[in-house]
Amino acid sequence: MKLYLDPGHGGSDPGAVGNGLQEKTINLDIAIRIRDLLLSNYNNVSVKMSRTSDSTKSLSQRTNEANNWNADYFLSIHCNSFNGSAYGYEDFIHNSLSDQSTTARYQNIIHEEVSKVNQLRNRGKKKANFHVLRESHMPALLTENGFIDHSGDAAKLRDPSWRQRVAQGHVNGLARAFQLQPKDDAPDPSPNFFKVIAGSFKQRINAEERVDLLTDEDMEAIIVPVTISGQQWYRVQSGAFRDRDNANARINQLQDLGIEAFIITD
Repeated sequence: MKLYLDPGHGGSDPGAVGNGLQEKTINLDIAIRIRDLLLSNYNNVSVKMSRTSDSTKSLSQRTNEANNWNADYFLSIHCNSFNGSAYGYEDFIHNSLSDQSTTARYQNIIHEEVSKVNQLRNRGKKKANFHVLRESHMPALLTENGFIDHSGDAAKLRDPSWRQRVAQGHVNGLARAFQLQPKDDAPDPSPNFFKVIAGSFKQRINAEERVDLLTDEDMEAIIVPVTISGQQWYRVQSGAFRDRDNANARINQLQDLGIEAFIITD
């Protein structure tokens, strides 16, 4: 699999800014982590990056390079911004593509894997007429990994361990989508996480109210639909932790807010 990996913006173009962060720097850091995880852990993978430093590169240069290299996939890494109130994760394919296209199938897989680990509100799978999606000759995806101007998302973007988790989510998606074969000495790419559930609701609007409450307290929260005994429920997940002590600490934070919470594992 030949992956063209594009950290958005760079050089004279900082991208979105907020909370003391620049998008171009976050994009590059996550992309390098994706590259290193892929090359270290999977066979028969080639990665070409649009940039590996804080350099300026036009959109046309990026897509021309990917097309000339005959890449199998174009993955563009970004962060979002709005007005400080929007938050969460979303990704995009080109708006001319059907939901049954190969590109949409890859989006479904990668979206699922990234959403499992990023502890961000899931804003959904979307379509747009972005240059890198329109002008690339191969299937392409652009991911928006949180809102840099939202204090809660920015706190995660600032955390190297969170960026590593997000990179691993992208890699897990690529491995599934392209059926990559792990190297013999590769570690398990999908370790168990201790997930903190801060409420389960039959009505989605109630789950959304709980998410808004936790977000106002600068605590991550996402809605995870589940089917229990044939009925649809909406769980509010407030973090996924490799260390159970950290999960227990989140439980204590929630209890201080008067919210009963519990832990589940993968």
